Amino acid sequence: MDVFKYLKAIIDDEVKALSDLGVLRENLNLSKFTVEPPRDSKHGDIASNVALVLSKQSEIPPKDLCELLLPRFKVHSDISECNIAGPGFLNFRMQDSFWHSQLKTIILEGENYGKSSVGLGVKANVEYVSANPTGPLHVGHSRGAVFGDVLANILNHVGFSVTREFYINDAGQQVDILARSVHLRYREALGENIPSEYYQDAYPGDYLIPVARELIEIYGNRFQKDSKEDWLPVFKEFTVKKLMEKIKEDLFLLGVKHDTFTSEKELVKGGYVELVY
Repeated sequence: MDVFKYLKAIIDDEVKALSDLGVLRENLNLSKFTVEPPRDSKHGDIASNVALVLSKQSEIPPKDLCELLLPRFKVHSDISECNIAGPGFLNFRMQDSFWHSQLKTIILEGENYGKSSVGLGVKANVEYVSANPTGPLHVGHSRGAVFGDVLANILNHVGFSVTREFYINDAGQQVDILARSVHLRYREALGENIPSEYYQDAYPGDYLIPVARELIEIYGNRFQKDSKEDWLPVFKEFTVKKLMEKIKEDLFLLGVKHDTFTSEKELVKGGYVELVY
């Protein structure tokens, strides 16, 4: 059940009842007022601006309109409290028995609870995590991963056609710095004594040591003395690939799965950025 739609239906019925009794004008437009969570939960479970919205149509001041509606809501079996707030808002608190019945519905419907076709198959792209491929995931990334995955699940549950995207930031200066950092580890693993100050403008993490060792297994000392122009593209591509593999492993352990991994480098290379601008 959509609780807000349920309460709106109750409000609609009570406004129509007052119109039938001649207290309010007939044929009031009931499509414009809102029923939503209050800004402060201390004020109740649900809030509505029905009196403010209908005031002009009914030619009744908002608070006076609230006073007309208030007694009708207070006797409703699912409403425990209804109070007037501010210039003419109505704050509602629902009965405990109402919420208990919702819990029963949730248990009975299980994974189908809340399922709907409200999305009408409309495409929705949810881009989340998208951590720079310059190091392992940390707790902050994990929080975003869970939040994004839950949001995608909810959108899918209510009928949207969802694509889960990870945008790989594999272009720009941070990837050049990453490659230079791995090259320092590469030279170090080959026996060079690398001064600590060389790492001040680099990524100093030990997680790059295994990457450097793999490069040695493949290329030996080929790039130890070569110019930057020779080793930089190789180290960039290899390191980003390895770190993305680790990121995907961690996401798998979290139960997070993406449909597509979009490379910024490939977008730039394909001229798509220029097409947009």
